[in-house]
Amino acid sequence: MNKQYEAVIFDLDGTLIDSMWVWEKIDEGFLSELDLEVPKNMDKLLEGKSFTETAMYFKERFELEMSVEAIKERWNEMAWEFYTQKVPLKEGAKDFLVWLKKKNIKIGIATSNSIELVEAVLKALNIRDYFSQIRTSCEVGRGKPFPDIYLKVAEDLKVEPDKCLIFEDIPNGLRAGKAAGMTAWGIFDNQTEEMQAEMKEIADHFVIDYYEVIRDFEA
Repeated sequence: MNKQYEAVIFDLDGTLIDSMWVWEKIDEGFLSELDLEVPKNMDKLLEGKSFTETAMYFKERFELEMSVEAIKERWNEMAWEFYTQKVPLKEGAKDFLVWLKKKNIKIGIATSNSIELVEAVLKALNIRDYFSQIRTSCEVGRGKPFPDIYLKVAEDLKVEPDKCLIFEDIPNGLRAGKAAGMTAWGIFDNQTEEMQAEMKEIADHFVIDYYEVIRDFEA
C-alpha cells in the first residue's frame, strides 16, 4: 500500500459516514416548510454539487426569496443534531483509518458538505485527528465532477495526484477523482442498481465496506 499510494482522500457523506438519509429528510423538511414537494429526480440533479451550488439551485429552481447564505444556514441548523448525535461511520471506516495511520499514509477529505457540519461530525465520531487536510467544494468554486477539490487536497497534502487513492459513493465523485489523475474506488451506500452499474464502469474498483479494502491490500 505505502509503496503505491502516499495519500488516501475520502469524500464524506455516503463514503466515510452513513449520512445520505439525513439529506433526504432535510430536503423534504426544508421544502415542506415552504409548502413545496421534493422532485423525484432530486438526487441525480444535485449529484456532486457543492453546498453553495446546491443552495443556488434550490433558490433558482423553487424561486425562493431566501438568500443563498440563509438557505445554507437553515440546512446547517436542520442537520446539526443528526451530525452531532445520530450519523455513524461507514462499516470498517475507523479500522481503515487506524490502518492507514500505521502505514504512514496521509489522509484527507474532499467533500461537498459545509465545513461546519464536517468538523462537527468528525469531532462527534472522534476521528478528526486522522485527517491532515479537509477541503470543501465551496472553497474551490466548483463541485464534482470537476477535479478541483481533489487536486486542492492533493496539493495541501503535498502528494502528486497519481500517488493518491480516493473513495466515493457517487458517479460524479468518481469522475472528479479520475479527472484529477487519481485512482478512484467506489464504495457501497444503498445506491440504486443503475447508479451502482454506472459507478462500476467508472471506478478502478468497487467495494462493499472498508474491511474489504483492508483485506484487498493485505492479500
